[in-house]
Amino acid sequence: MTDLIVHSRALIGRHVRHLTRTPQQLMSITLMPVVFVLVFGYLFGSAIDVPGGQKYQEYIMAGIFIQVVMSNLGLTAIAVVGDLDNGLMDRFRSLPISRSAVLIGRTTNDLIVVTWSFALMSGIGYLIGWRVHNGFWQMLGGFGLLLLLGLATSWLGALLGLVLRSAEAVNAIGAIIVMPMSFLSNAFIPLNGLPGWMQAVAEWNPVSAVVLACRKLFGNVPSGATTGDAFPMQHPIPMAVILSLAMLVVVVPLTIRAFEKASSRK
Repeated sequence: MTDLIVHSRALIGRHVRHLTRTPQQLMSITLMPVVFVLVFGYLFGSAIDVPGGQKYQEYIMAGIFIQVVMSNLGLTAIAVVGDLDNGLMDRFRSLPISRSAVLIGRTTNDLIVVTWSFALMSGIGYLIGWRVHNGFWQMLGGFGLLLLLGLATSWLGALLGLVLRSAEAVNAIGAIIVMPMSFLSNAFIPLNGLPGWMQAVAEWNPVSAVVLACRKLFGNVPSGATTGDAFPMQHPIPMAVILSLAMLVVVVPLTIRAFEKASSRK
């Protein structure tokens, strides 16, 4: 366990140093959220009515945060494919380091990038009218839920990269996963405007539980607004934690096994 901690710290430090020396890596993960905040906040803000009379600028921020979290899946997957292609995995295989530490270093680095995006988005959101109404600690709880899901999606991205081993395949599969989960949810539109069967699907979408949990913690759910009758919508905060932890429990062992197989290939 001590070796795992030491190796993980060393690899996290390596990734962070590489990130600071090539800041252009931050452009895609930085520019996209800013564009999302501005486009949804200003362009759609005047066209979509939120139940309870809430400003759309406050309603949308949790959805944009979750979009960045879901995009983290592709970010990690592409990075893992790049590590496989440029021989980095072969170099790690020749070193006496823990296989798990390699994956921890990669996923933690990508989580740091997501945290940076959250900080930038929060500033832009404040400028367009987003406010947190429930205090500092509940705000931290909301971002903690987002980062927990971000860690889970990063491990899932690592698994996809190790299994698919192709940037084109990763982009295709990643879009199939991310797009329906992001847009068939309460991230960008109120669920009461969806057809009956589609609303039921969206209420059970794990993304909807995390988004609603964040809105509750941020104080962005207007009093008296209907959020849905499904169990995840009635208990969004515990469901958000349970779903993210369940995803980690399933995906982490599969990713470690896939890495061991990839490392053993000639």
